[in-house]
Amino acid sequence: MDSVDLESLVAIILCLGIPIVAIIGGFVSSIRKNKNETELRRLIIENQTDLETAKALIAEPDKKSNMFGTLRGACVLIGVGLGAFVNYLLNLPVGIYFWIVIAFGVGLGLLVSFFVEMKLQKRMKNEE
Repeated sequence: MDSVDLESLVAIILCLGIPIVAIIGGFVSSIRKNKNETELRRLIIENQTDLETAKALIAEPDKKSNMFGTLRGACVLIGVGLGAFVNYLLNLPVGIYFWIVIAFGVGLGLLVSFFVEMKLQKRMKNEE
């Protein structure tokens, strides 16, 4: 077997295998979650737990809304774009230096989003 044939075979197996494993993992996780919730409800009924405690145990925890997810994603994409632009200006071949500059752009984008988030959170706290 050629190394090219082996690389192609590995690439095909990974491309098909990763989504299949992810889907199966999602189903297993969902089934376990439902099973645990059912078991909790059964135990609450068996132990004759008072109404307030039962509500507290069954209630879903409040999920924090991630207000800054879009900002973070936008800053990362801007960083990738800046990294690609710098690569174009420096005329770097696609290799290790290309990816280092792209990674630097992503890091810079995340750093900018961090400082913007901190500033916005302080402003929101002051308004309260």
